[in-house]
Amino acid sequence: MKKQKVTKSAESPHGRWYGDACGTAFGLELLGERWSMLIVRELMFGPRRFSDIRANLPGVSAKVLTERLAGLEANGVVIRSTAPEPAPAQLYGLTDWGYSAEPIMQELGRWAAASPMHDPTLPLSPVSFMLSLRTMLDSDAARVMEAVVVFTIGTAQFTVRLANGAMRVTRGVAEDPDLRFKAPAAPPLAAVFYGDVAPENVGVQIAGAPDLCREFTALFNLPPKYDR
Repeated sequence: MKKQKVTKSAESPHGRWYGDACGTAFGLELLGERWSMLIVRELMFGPRRFSDIRANLPGVSAKVLTERLAGLEANGVVIRSTAPEPAPAQLYGLTDWGYSAEPIMQELGRWAAASPMHDPTLPLSPVSFMLSLRTMLDSDAARVMEAVVVFTIGTAQFTVRLANGAMRVTRGVAEDPDLRFKAPAAPPLAAVFYGDVAPENVGVQIAGAPDLCREFTALFNLPPKYDR
């Protein structure tokens, strides 16, 4: 009997780097190019304009960002749409499959944060910080708390809804939240949540009950460091 010949589409990225059927290899071929995973990260809370993405990835050139967005779109991770009036603009968002990459990013982030070489003082985008909260949340401890929390980070605004040990994050501001955090950038918030730095020492403003604030910030912890 003649063996069936298996052919690979010329359009498919699978095998272009590693020639390996492993799903991990294919995942790296989809998201492993420089900036690709960080672009996906920046889209995790909804579609953004090209300028918004670039502003939060200052190290990427316009040319490379254009190429990476085109590649992610061709591979079914990103989809383009048009923002409605009064300010129509082209938006880049994630497909349902693209959004499903969040657990991969969380596990990678949790794993990497355990390295003694991890430097939490480096620049951090607002989306990065909010994703870190979803990643570092102690779900068991959070089961006894319900809260609506608003974060204003520079010009970015997010609402956290904590309930039943899960934390949902959306863009925008909820009315009458239980807590409000305001900071000029994400690193000062990271210092408060993960470094036990006093908010007033890094320009973080907090509105809400002090006890609730302490209980909320205590829900988030970086993993212990591994020895080399």
